[in-house]
Amino acid sequence: MTANSRLIEQDLAAVWHPCTQMKDHEWLPMIPIWRGQGVWLEDYDGNRYLDAISSWWVNLFGHSHPYINKAIKQQLDTLEHVLLAGFTHEPIINLSQRLIKLAPQGLTRCFYADNGSSAVEIALKMSFHYFHNQGQTQKTKFICLSNSYHGETLGALAVGDVALYKETYAPLLMQAITVESPDCFMRDPDSSCREHSIAKFNIMRTTLEQHAHEVCAVIVEPIVQCASGMRMYDPVYLKLLRNACDEFGVQLIVDEVATGFGRTGSLFACEQANITPDYLCLGKGLTGGYLPLSVVMTKEVIYQAFYADFKTLKAFLHSHSYTGNPLACAAANATLDLLEQTPALAHNAHLSKHMHDTIEPLRDHPHVAEIRQRGMILAIEMVKDKQTREPYPWQERRGLRVYEYGLKHQMLLRPLGNVIYFMPPYVITDDEIDLMIKVAIEGINEATA
Repeated sequence: MTANSRLIEQDLAAVWHPCTQMKDHEWLPMIPIWRGQGVWLEDYDGNRYLDAISSWWVNLFGHSHPYINKAIKQQLDTLEHVLLAGFTHEPIINLSQRLIKLAPQGLTRCFYADNGSSAVEIALKMSFHYFHNQGQTQKTKFICLSNSYHGETLGALAVGDVALYKETYAPLLMQAITVESPDCFMRDPDSSCREHSIAKFNIMRTTLEQHAHEVCAVIVEPIVQCASGMRMYDPVYLKLLRNACDEFGVQLIVDEVATGFGRTGSLFACEQANITPDYLCLGKGLTGGYLPLSVVMTKEVIYQAFYADFKTLKAFLHSHSYTGNPLACAAANATLDLLEQTPALAHNAHLSKHMHDTIEPLRDHPHVAEIRQRGMILAIEMVKDKQTREPYPWQERRGLRVYEYGLKHQMLLRPLGNVIYFMPPYVITDDEIDLMIKVAIEGINEATA
């Protein structure tokens, strides 16, 4: 029995994996990984896999980066954890000060958690509680976009709209107001993405006119709706939305858990619309993919709405045991060092163009409806019919065939349904991009044959 086989057998006897139908592993082998270096993962039998999706979008500067490793090791020698209620520590102070300088102007307070769903929960509760403290207790609802995704906890699920994740739990969820997404895949062929996004905003504006009196906030993923298949829209939508939220007295929550820290070409996606949200949710790449940490950044006026004598009962009493963990903060500070001290974003522009140019031969593929890209995120939409854009039946799991092909050819390409996408670490090379795209094209050819 190989090392891989032994570990797979032990795993399947004890572990329940996320986002997985475990019965699939009767025929689809688990991959036990023992080390990572740069963009590469290696299993116990010596097989290597290029991590084309940054291990669920978290890894920015590659696996086992020596600079981040060193920062965590140094922190481990002094303080591994302390509660953040009544106590503090230097790593979280430094991190908060740095995030305030980097984030869109006006975000002056940082409230921490340990994952993206928790950050969204905090923003939802904080928005509701803000209006409650202001005496506007009629504001109890939220507006979200169709095909949006904000996490798996019940509040985050409620303001998402991907049926695969949400439908089963619908009886448990608060009722959000869902507005049609500006998703440019759905635009008329004669309409530009910008024109389409502007036109779709009219639906949002009408909804705000009708419901602003009862709505706390609108929540959006800026520019890229990741879990729904990396669907994209024009930044002009965010600009219009910010203005309308101000006009109607509704707050704006921007979920940059996936898009933050350079993924879309700018440090934060909302910068491309030159807006400041009322709440900015960050996670995933915040620690370079090392440790769980998330943060909600918000404005001083919101912070002040909770700042009062305890007897007023206005305090925001939300908490998590590992809030602001020093090891995670050390990893985050090291990650910010790399973003600030290296030409990472400028180099990403080169990498993005290389991905764009290398994927060009696939644009005329008879089963590729669209190739879309924003910065370091590139997605390929496989369809049954290119002209009508008729999708493959989901039961055929065509994307999974590409995933299987990739694993046999040194590539981790975990699809989103029939969408194959790349979101690689920023340390990927041109040659590795060439390999990544070559394998993806071969896998798509095989899956659509």
